[in-house]
Amino acid sequence: MTTPNGRVEVICGCMFAGKTSELINRAQRAKIAGYKIQAFKPSIDNRYTEDTICSHNTVELDATPVEPSNEKLKDILHLVEEDTDIVVIDEANLFENKLQEVVKSLSEQEYRVILSGLDQDFRGEPFRPLPYLLAIADNVEKRTAICEVCGKPATKTQKLINGEPAPYDSSVIDVGASEKYEARCKECHDVR
Repeated sequence: MTTPNGRVEVICGCMFAGKTSELINRAQRAKIAGYKIQAFKPSIDNRYTEDTICSHNTVELDATPVEPSNEKLKDILHLVEEDTDIVVIDEANLFENKLQEVVKSLSEQEYRVILSGLDQDFRGEPFRPLPYLLAIADNVEKRTAICEVCGKPATKTQKLINGEPAPYDSSVIDVGASEKYEARCKECHDVR
């Protein structure tokens, strides 16, 4: 199969907006078209399994876990096989900032790179390294969820501690799902 032109696609939004489902859907469609896919995920994301990207509705894609630290991120470049066409990276927000260099390098080597991740942390602030990835992306899809309080379109991620909104100084990197997070609209989002 001929390698597609190098490009970067980012799927972003709040928790429960279907980012990972869309990422898996794009990968599965590319496989049907005959492209070779390699998928990566941060090793700290072990919510469902160690070696798959898994959506909240349990659709899976085999993936290689990678240490998210700046020192280890370049491992992705060494792990991508020569006959790979498309590189998929889930939970980009959990990687440190050097992910941007890895993605740029992959796209310059003519790989199609598809990433998904939270564009904002629970405080409503830009989530590393998404601002840079959004800037270099050839295509950005921003997805919304449904506010779990009022039912309006949600663009924010609400972190909860013991069922209450998390204080501003809580840890930004805190892997979890519905036991720790809710999708919220701007009006219902509460940071203390």
